Amino acid sequence: MERVTSIGGVFFKCENPAAQMEWYAKRLGIAMDQYGSSFEWRHKDDATKKGYSAWSPFEKDTDYFGDAAQQYMINYRVDDLEALVKQLREAGVTIVDQMEIYEYGKFIHILDGDGNRVELWEPNDSMYEKMVNVVTK
Repeated sequence: MERVTSIGGVFFKCENPAAQMEWYAKRLGIAMDQYGSSFEWRHKDDATKKGYSAWSPFEKDTDYFGDAAQQYMINYRVDDLEALVKQLREAGVTIVDQMEIYEYGKFIHILDGDGNRVELWEPNDSMYEKMVNVVTK
């Protein structure tokens, strides 16, 4: 059975993303770039291998989360997105969109049991690492 391996990111809506990033940087020491931050960690089975979890505030009127009432979206890391999507379809889970493929990974959105949009990500950590401007360790 395919499954989630970790949290890939936390995204939330706010009135002023730049002000929120400044507050979190100043008050909690989170390193920021124009998108937010990436938290670096190590894989439990191979400590030489890095992984990342993103943290990013969005404008309050973004439609990226789907339903306008949804205030946050969680991104989950997976090992084999295509196999997981097949498994989810067979289980009757709503797949919101088509898989998108970038150098840093594959993405798709689903709806959870309450209708919240959830993002699934099969990362390519070596490419993601090249794109990251700042890392919170």
